[in-house]
Amino acid sequence: MYRLIAFLVGLLFGVGLIFSGMTDPGKVIGFLDLAGAWDPSLALVMGGAVAVGVLAFALARRRTSAFLGGAMLLPGDGPVDRRVLIGSLVFGVGWGLAGFCPGPALVTLGGGHMKAAIFVLAMLAGMVVHELSAQPPLQAVPE
Repeated sequence: MYRLIAFLVGLLFGVGLIFSGMTDPGKVIGFLDLAGAWDPSLALVMGGAVAVGVLAFALARRRTSAFLGGAMLLPGDGPVDRRVLIGSLVFGVGWGLAGFCPGPALVTLGGGHMKAAIFVLAMLAGMVVHELSAQPPLQAVPE
């Protein structure tokens, strides 16, 4: 049952991205083009998402378990450190260059677009590099 609900929520998210036009990299690049033909539609979509998120987190803070019975795991109030700043910078540069962020890229990949496929492959490569760099260093084996 959990997987079916997760699939349906993901499907709803993808359909929302399609209807809002956020799977079109031109929309994202138009939003980031402050000196040219700026397209504010992404700001409206983001504002709507933030409003829904604020309501969802307010509800989640009052609960002790998730709707499907699992533990309620909310993000902490950790510091903004070097890793957060570098990750944000890498995300922003990739978003600006490609016009995709992970969710819309996966939805667009499902539509068979080559640019999305290249982005998703680069994203997966970045995930692998992160995982490999996060591992403790290998210890020399004594002879």
